[in-house]
Amino acid sequence: MGSAVRVLAEATPATRDRYVDLLRVGSLAVVVLGHWMMAAVTPDGVGNLLAVVPALQPLTWLLQVMPVFFFVGGFSHALSYRSLLRKRPEGSAASASADSATSADSVYAAFLRARLQRLLRPTMVFVLVWGVVALLVQLLRGGGGLTGMTLRLVTQPLWFIGIYLAMVAFTPPLLRLHERYGWGAFAGLAGAAAAVDVLRFAAGVPYVEFLNFAFVWLAVHQLGFLRADGRLGAGSASGAGLAPSTRLRSLRSLRVPALLAGGGLIGAAVLVAAGPYPLSMVGMPGEKVSNMAPPTLALLAHGLWLVGAVELLRAPAARLLARPRAWRTVVAANGVAMTAFLWHLTAMLGVYGALLALDVPLPEPATAAWWAQTPLRLAAAAALTAALVAAFRTFEHPAPPSATTPAPGSGPLAALGATLCLLGVLGLSMVGLGGLLEGRTALLIAIPVSAPAAVAMALGGWLLVERAGRGAR
Repeated sequence: MGSAVRVLAEATPATRDRYVDLLRVGSLAVVVLGHWMMAAVTPDGVGNLLAVVPALQPLTWLLQVMPVFFFVGGFSHALSYRSLLRKRPEGSAASASADSATSADSVYAAFLRARLQRLLRPTMVFVLVWGVVALLVQLLRGGGGLTGMTLRLVTQPLWFIGIYLAMVAFTPPLLRLHERYGWGAFAGLAGAAAAVDVLRFAAGVPYVEFLNFAFVWLAVHQLGFLRADGRLGAGSASGAGLAPSTRLRSLRSLRVPALLAGGGLIGAAVLVAAGPYPLSMVGMPGEKVSNMAPPTLALLAHGLWLVGAVELLRAPAARLLARPRAWRTVVAANGVAMTAFLWHLTAMLGVYGALLALDVPLPEPATAAWWAQTPLRLAAAAALTAALVAAFRTFEHPAPPSATTPAPGSGPLAALGATLCLLGVLGLSMVGLGGLLEGRTALLIAIPVSAPAAVAMALGGWLLVERAGRGAR
């Protein structure tokens, strides 16, 4: 593993934006650590530390970093899709117009397969393994206590996979809007998110809030397109030791990130202080309004603040990543990040289950004894996550590029597959794997969905994306 990482690190092209890889790995690491810290497990169930100690909720303004991951996704998706467009075969001038739609159709299918492969393969393995475990537990008449809670909780982070699937699927049309309107495309999505909240809170329109699962997250994703075109400012130079003109250009390049960070932070603070939005940027048990589910305008403002902040740090981070050891660490982590994300709750709940099985006392959350035990729990969860990553990391490695060209008409088939995957993964994140044999359901927007139906949709959609993206020779 070490030699392979070294080879990959040394083969990194000079043109690669290493900071994007750091942001991708770092944001997932913060989410994992946040989940481990927020879990307030007692013999009676699983609570949330932020609900036990509300004074800690302002920390979510730093630690709710999912917007950073989706922002980085927009950057990567723009580069990937444009690269595939450049590589498509060119026909004769006479047939170019007729073949344009077919060519774009095939590129879309290839793009979906390439972007979703590394995401869906480890996800489907995770779902199948836990599905078998849930089935065995129920056949053995188990499923009570922490076991039952685990079967419901382990699939909850899959909502992130579902949203990311939608972002990949919408990349081509939204990229065309970006290329035509630039900042106007982002402003349109942000304005739509604001309009949804007005209809939701001022007019009381039912179900309209679910539209912000698209508008809020796609607006953050759109910022990644702007970064890919250099419209967020370079921020690549240090002021020390530079000529005055170069230093001035460096300062100007920080103007847009500073406006995003300052404007987003002020906007989020005003919305929380004056509006119906809660302080926490993650969902709290029993809240009437959550900034996360569905996303709100306050969460979008929070996303702007985070995007601006990480862009302001780009220059010092780039200097750090120029060091071989630092870059090798990022390369190694990037190769297993999704696997670690999928299995980190399994590891955490496994640690708590072992403590209960061994009759180790679990202190009341937020007490001195609880905080004293926290480093040991985190270390154990990290060790168990590492073991699970070692067992399942091979599924995160993408298959070799296909030697085939997607067939004409493969785009709609790939889009259908992505839609089924999206619905299946989101449905599974809501219903969980408890009550598998009883047909337990949860509402996906307004549609009841069961765990078997969700798994079938996700698997069927993945196979469609694979089939459409491979095509024929």
